[in-house]
Amino acid sequence: MKSPVQFYFDFSSPYGYLAAMKIDELAAKYGRDVEWHPVLLGVIFKITACLPLTQVPMKGKYSEHDFARTARFHDIPFVMPTVFPISSQHAARAVLWVANTKGRDRSVAFAKALYRAFFVDQINISGAEQVIEIGRQFGLDAAALEQGIATAEVKDQLKMEIDDAIKAGVFGSPFVIVDGEPFWGFDRFDQIEATLKNGKI
Repeated sequence: MKSPVQFYFDFSSPYGYLAAMKIDELAAKYGRDVEWHPVLLGVIFKITACLPLTQVPMKGKYSEHDFARTARFHDIPFVMPTVFPISSQHAARAVLWVANTKGRDRSVAFAKALYRAFFVDQINISGAEQVIEIGRQFGLDAAALEQGIATAEVKDQLKMEIDDAIKAGVFGSPFVIVDGEPFWGFDRFDQIEATLKNGKI
């Protein structure tokens, strides 16, 4: 049986959002499942000494233009959030809690709903209250979700996800690993497909 594709993402990442809309379809085309791993770029950037693209001199204006252009090219709805970047720890914890209690498919669907809320509907998902409300609209028990994302177990699980990602060499979002081969960025999806189809390129 073919090993699953490892997909690392941060909810504050525009390219992570675009990748999230395509990764399952791409992997399924070649008989692969996808394991979704929420991470926090703020933690990773402390190691890599990086900044969000929009905060980098000269790159900032270009990156916002490219987010929108890339979304149009791939026919993915996108609106640049008015508040950006944001803290995504509550959203990440929520996705982990849903995976633990409702299963992988429900968790992935909820992750996509959170991404769309931020990058399409202009909802700031940095606060727990916004994440819980989106969860309620998604059909989750709001009280259980609120309690779940506040548990030490889920907080520790997210820390472990980030630690494991760093050990795997993950330094950005999206970051995909196929059979040990790492790919950073949505613009690497053609190479990811070639690897899924033919093996290591």
